Amino acid sequence: MRSVRLLGSVLGSALLLLGLAAAPAAAGSTPSADPSGDPDAPTEAGTSFRTATEIGQGQRATASGSAGDYLYWSFPADTGQRPTVRATVQLPEAHAAETWQLDVYDGLRRRQACQYGAQTRTAPRDASSVELACVLRTVRAWSEPWANDPLPGTYYIRLTATGLATSDLGLPVDAEVRVGSEDVGGSAAVDGSLAEPLVPGIASRPERDTGHAEDGDSAVLSDLEPEDGWASGRWSDRWVWTAAGGALAALAGVGGYALTRGGGRPSRVPPGV
Repeated sequence: MRSVRLLGSVLGSALLLLGLAAAPAAAGSTPSADPSGDPDAPTEAGTSFRTATEIGQGQRATASGSAGDYLYWSFPADTGQRPTVRATVQLPEAHAAETWQLDVYDGLRRRQACQYGAQTRTAPRDASSVELACVLRTVRAWSEPWANDPLPGTYYIRLTATGLATSDLGLPVDAEVRVGSEDVGGSAAVDGSLAEPLVPGIASRPERDTGHAEDGDSAVLSDLEPEDGWASGRWSDRWVWTAAGGALAALAGVGGYALTRGGGRPSRVPPGV
């Protein structure tokens, strides 16, 4: 009976450890806040990597332009995040078939492949809008120099039309982009980290932020970073799962010993005792 009670306590402790280990992972998978109604949302886009407009994750950015323009935005992505970029282009009332493309580049301006999503789409003749999406691979804390893995730092969004009829060049369009991410956690952790995140870009700041009136937009060093700062591999819930696994192994050993040892007096008692 004592062995059964001991085994029950071992199983209870194991379930408690599993719950504690799963808590950080569940907290990290919370979806991004609804970006609608943000008064500070950017309303312009840059025309190159150098003048890319900064946006934060969970923020909605809009811009007006002309068909044939290149529109650029930039956002931060940290270790363990899997960013998702979505774009919607509102087209003029009358137009020919148009092909639009959404590209994402890292801080070294290397084009990043999309895991899935409609990165390129053709809008039929006179369609009112076209929607694009790109789900990137999980951002790694460290990578081999020859690899093209996504690393923590600045990421650039480029939106443009790749197939236009001559009659559609210069027609007005309205674009909207949104960036969110899923926190993958320790399942994507690696042994290693960058000394600094890849934030080499230049970002366009509005006049009201810089105080320079002579040129309207002033180029300054980018200060993009996540709300909680750069992690760069310092912490991962993999440590929690490792500790929980060690504790479970120890508890399993104690429970197994209790079951095999048995309890009470020996079944055979020597004569005369």
